[in-house]
Amino acid sequence: MTIVLYNAPQSTCSQRVRFVLHAKGQAFEEHKLNLLEGDQLKPEYLRLNPNGVVPTIVHDGVSVTDSSVIIEYLDEAFPNIAPLRPKGLTDLARMRSMMRFIDEMPAAAIRVPTFNIAFLPRFQRMSEAEFLAFADSKPLRKEFMLAMGQTGFPKKDMDEAVGRLERTVERMDQWLAASGGPWLMGSELTLADISLMPSLIRLEDLNLDSLWKGSPAISRWLAMLKMQAAFKATYYHGSLLTDQFPHLAELKRQRGGG
Repeated sequence: MTIVLYNAPQSTCSQRVRFVLHAKGQAFEEHKLNLLEGDQLKPEYLRLNPNGVVPTIVHDGVSVTDSSVIIEYLDEAFPNIAPLRPKGLTDLARMRSMMRFIDEMPAAAIRVPTFNIAFLPRFQRMSEAEFLAFADSKPLRKEFMLAMGQTGFPKKDMDEAVGRLERTVERMDQWLAASGGPWLMGSELTLADISLMPSLIRLEDLNLDSLWKGSPAISRWLAMLKMQAAFKATYYHGSLLTDQFPHLAELKRQRGGG
């Protein structure tokens, strides 16, 4: 059975799927798309994923889209290799509720600081016509791009996004306390942990990791994730924004982060 992954190294949704593939030891053919150059909007990719976003997998000739759907699909396709879902129906429902919260809160909120802090300088170098054409080409994110514009999201939007991320940290602390850790649901790593992982790594990459400085449980959770072989394979060089944007790397250097 062949698996082809269309993704972008720095895409948080792509990182979820790469982690699951590596955790399950599945060989796959990787196609890296450059989102800023519009690879995801080319006709050949839109035939696989008409939403024009990453990731997409093609498994035995069938396309599967949306990272949350893909990671559940992979766990169902390979259930006996590193299972990532609880067996009990009640626990499975609880994990899926966590995943819905994660998609609604941090996975959505993280886009605002990402665009303002990392991507905005690129858009500011475009002419107005170039930017409007770029925004108009986005099947799912046109309104998001237009709301940002070439001056960035206003402070109100940034404050709201950070507030949602702060509430995520609070909820994560509650989950870890209730489960006893070290993972969100207890002793076993699940798709809920993997769904949340890219948002915290992105916050770290944007120098916003102070959001959980008062939570040793979250720090332990993150340290354990980074020790996983699948994590190291997922976050190859080029997977972090600091690998591409020198101004972020300089901020991290100034803070003593590398």
